[in-house]
Amino acid sequence: MLGLVSRSIRHRNVDILVRLYKSLVRPHLEYSTPVWNPHYVKDKFLLEKEQRRFTRMFEELRCLDYHERLEALKLWSLEERRHRADLIEVFKMVHGLSAVSLSKFFNVARSTTRGHTWKLVKSHSNTDMRLHFFSSRVLNRWNSLPQEAVDSSSINAFKGHLDKLRTVKMGFFMDSWSA
Repeated sequence: MLGLVSRSIRHRNVDILVRLYKSLVRPHLEYSTPVWNPHYVKDKFLLEKEQRRFTRMFEELRCLDYHERLEALKLWSLEERRHRADLIEVFKMVHGLSAVSLSKFFNVARSTTRGHTWKLVKSHSNTDMRLHFFSSRVLNRWNSLPQEAVDSSSINAFKGHLDKLRTVKMGFFMDSWSA
């Protein structure tokens, strides 16, 4: 799809290309991310490579590094967007907005002394493979959210809190981030 967009559009207007990228290319890269989220660095790199290729389509941005190009185009990295999608899915489960029940994936902590009231309990696993499942990978980020984000009245309000959190805590949505 990116090649099709690149070959089809002669005039490289940033706004038009970003809109085309967001509507035609990125959905293919982000399809079903809460279910399928790569944990190997090589797989993450392959996905991110497509967005890197898109950001290099603009002559004036080629001299910048990848993260500076993303900032100039007002885009998030695909890794950040995958983790954001995970948190949005948990928010939907917690507030009963998802067809999937919260109890199928998580146990809510009975009492909490720190953080918000919707803390989720991490289950013990004997294998390393379990650490990369949706129900395990999202817990640290979810449990470190502020109370006002978890108590958001709508999904859009929750997304707004996540956007604000990204500006305050750089690296919150990256895997190198530690809780």
